Amino acid sequence: MVEKVLWPAYFDAEKTRNEGRRVAAEMAVDEPTVDEIAQAVQQVGYDAIIERDKAYSRENWDERGRVLVQNADDSTKNDLIQAVAAYVAALRD
Repeated sequence: MVEKVLWPAYFDAEKTRNEGRRVAAEMAVDEPTVDEIAQAVQQVGYDAIIERDKAYSRENWDERGRVLVQNADDSTKNDLIQAVAAYVAALRD
């Protein structure tokens, strides 16, 4: 089983691409949480595991956590990130 890792920085509107943002600025949100990302992953149809004590290396070791996506072998990581970003933005509306 391969797990895909999603970091909050991927979806953070305050980050630049060099700082780790992986979605277009229009799809990004302010300060996304692992809970929102996990909820969006479940909406997309995958299982999500939240690890709160992890830190993304590009964020100066600020522990915002990460989300592990299980059984997502049928999609690429980029496709998964784009789908999750759309749901996170929808959750904020």
